[in-house]
Amino acid sequence: MQHAQHTSGEFTFANWEENTVGRAADGPKLALASVVNTFSGGIEAAETTCGYTITYATENTGAFTGFELLQGTVDGRKGTFILEERGSFDADGSVHCTFDVVHGSATDELTGLTGRGHFTVHQGTPSTRYTFAYDLG
Repeated sequence: MQHAQHTSGEFTFANWEENTVGRAADGPKLALASVVNTFSGGIEAAETTCGYTITYATENTGAFTGFELLQGTVDGRKGTFILEERGSFDADGSVHCTFDVVHGSATDELTGLTGRGHFTVHQGTPSTRYTFAYDLG
């Protein structure tokens, strides 16, 4: 990103529905989750659509990958875009995630959007801070 702009804000989980799709006899399991989030701050997007594939190494540790569709604004510019998300979660209840804008997914005033961000969730917190570096090409 040649001329990256930086923004930040918070998001909250509005809904989380998770289903186990496979479990090994010795403990590891695979699950799918459908999640709804609300972003505020630099990214304003209500009721996002997000799907995760989650691998549990133990009940409290593992990794995930997913995609999230956001309709709203980035620093006041309106449009839609998709984030690809990858992360892990630890026994202490923390979740670490990085995300990238899916190439070519942005529309309207966000057409050409590229960017990368991250967040860390701590168990029991009602909202999560994110940071996002982006370029509109």
